[in-house]
Amino acid sequence: MAHVTPVPEDAPTPSRRRRTVATPAPVDDASPAVAAARVLVQALASLGVADVVLAPGSRSAPLAYAFADAARPDDERPAGAPAVRLHVRVDERDAAFLALGLSKASAHTGERGPGPARPVAVVTTSGTAVANLHPAVLEAHHAGLPLVLLTADRPHELRGTGANQTTEQAQLFASAVRLAVDVPAPTGRDGEDRDLRRTVSRALAAATGARTGDPGPVHLNLAFRPPLVPGDEPWPAPSDAGLTHVAGRVQPAEPAALPAHATVVDADEDRARASRRSRGAVPTVVVAGDGAGPGAARLAEANGWPLLAEPSSGARQGPNAVAAYRLLLADDRLGGRVGRVVVLGRPTLTRPVQALLARPDVEVVVVAPRGTDWPDAARNASQVVLDVPARMRQGRVGAPSGWLDAWRTADAAAQDVLDGMLQAAEDGRRSRSGPRVSGWALARAVARASAPDDVLVVGSSSPVRDLDLVARWDLAPLVLANRGLAGIDGTIATATGVALALPHRRVRAYLGDLTFLHDVGGLLRGPAEPPVDLQIVVANDDGGSVFTTLEPGEPERADVFERVFATPHGADVAALCAGYGVRHTRVVDTEGLLPALAAPGTGTSVVEVRVDRTHRRSLAERLAAQVAAAVDKALSPRT
Repeated sequence: MAHVTPVPEDAPTPSRRRRTVATPAPVDDASPAVAAARVLVQALASLGVADVVLAPGSRSAPLAYAFADAARPDDERPAGAPAVRLHVRVDERDAAFLALGLSKASAHTGERGPGPARPVAVVTTSGTAVANLHPAVLEAHHAGLPLVLLTADRPHELRGTGANQTTEQAQLFASAVRLAVDVPAPTGRDGEDRDLRRTVSRALAAATGARTGDPGPVHLNLAFRPPLVPGDEPWPAPSDAGLTHVAGRVQPAEPAALPAHATVVDADEDRARASRRSRGAVPTVVVAGDGAGPGAARLAEANGWPLLAEPSSGARQGPNAVAAYRLLLADDRLGGRVGRVVVLGRPTLTRPVQALLARPDVEVVVVAPRGTDWPDAARNASQVVLDVPARMRQGRVGAPSGWLDAWRTADAAAQDVLDGMLQAAEDGRRSRSGPRVSGWALARAVARASAPDDVLVVGSSSPVRDLDLVARWDLAPLVLANRGLAGIDGTIATATGVALALPHRRVRAYLGDLTFLHDVGGLLRGPAEPPVDLQIVVANDDGGSVFTTLEPGEPERADVFERVFATPHGADVAALCAGYGVRHTRVVDTEGLLPALAAPGTGTSVVEVRVDRTHRRSLAERLAAQVAAAVDKALSPRT
């Protein structure tokens, strides 16, 4: 974020009294910029924007003053100012990811399950401040989250002149935004307020996908001329002139599936139905990617299909969820028999799932209820539908006899192998110094510590994949992740936004050390900002262990691996936390881990867990081999 004192500008300043730019504006002189900012705030509030995240700057001063007025307590708010919640951060990248977290969590504030995410505004000054929004804008674009970017700018006459802190920012985000409007500097002309309200109306309709069914970020680039600070002029009276409330199409947060409580039928009748369905049924699995929703689990249960659900799908729970699915897909009796896949959400985590979706002998049905695109990285989808087909939704498709039982049996065998390996590894470390917790053991502890009413924000790279292997829930917590682009950017800020939006739920973030260091600035909170209850669990293996399981981690490539892939850092996490005034606990074994997870306390805290990455690749290879053997033994009587 740039804090630059503006230099004098040689452009004339429109106002009621003409003056040279060298003469400061009298504080009691009405400012078109201030008036327009206030009209903008009124319009945003009228159209449903309740949260605003602001990063400080000079050119954005009209917006800063307007939102500060709107955030005052009811008995101090000026007449005409609407009520909003204002959040201030000094770093624009963190401001944008905080807004993203607020918007993402807003979909889960209702009592009747997930709903549409609400728009959240972000305010910046001009120049590099705008560019710092780009990572969050890309994540919001791919995740379909309605961010409203309000970027202040110099007026058109200063662009291309070498004026300080001025660049071509009007189209900076290109195709990553649903709408981009370069709003001219206000002059106070007749009809200007009406035009601004109409522009805001179109922007909010585009952000929420009211007309398109494709929500996402929008960009209003707002030019302002001095004077940029208010005098004693009152707020304008609220007006509906130019304000358009756009009726949105129905946008389900998830495709329709079975009701939460299926109709109870007689047991003999149920068995008879299942027998009829199994004759000639196609071996089918449900793949639930990020954001699929709980309907994916109900769909699988209705038809007797195995559920292959990522942690952030919102569906990884219940009797049909197969935790070790990525290890089972290679078995010819399981993955090899799949003839149909029903895809909900966006699968992003595992290569075995992508290989399954690419098979030419598999019918792939993609359920994509909104947006212009659909998930089909393998370019192999047979059908793309807006909703789950009625026969599937009503449980009238079914599966071959023994299909689900085989997956359950194999999953239980895989879990026994994993449990045995984790116990043996823990026993072997008790007599040695150094890290005593494996990534899998940490992920399992975090999963077990997360109750159904909790919220777990999980980082990319190893943590989400470790969780995907070990998490088993009868009723899952709310698991959120930035899987739009699956970057490590802004994860602490995102989790903070989630905790601010869901203050009555216990929120925990689980992330790797590089993700933590990449966004350590997200710990910064000014004394005027409300505290947030957030526990951050950092799996510190001193580098990027996810690469050890990929091609760069092959033993024959070890000569360059540490420096350019693993990137060990030796950072002192405790010292960083102390610098930000955040409580820190270091854990080296499971005995210390469980109490720390059970009692996170209030405020923001960090639990640093020293994790061993030395043998991650060999352990993964050994696990795969042992699981294959155990599954073969478990399924042999059935073949």
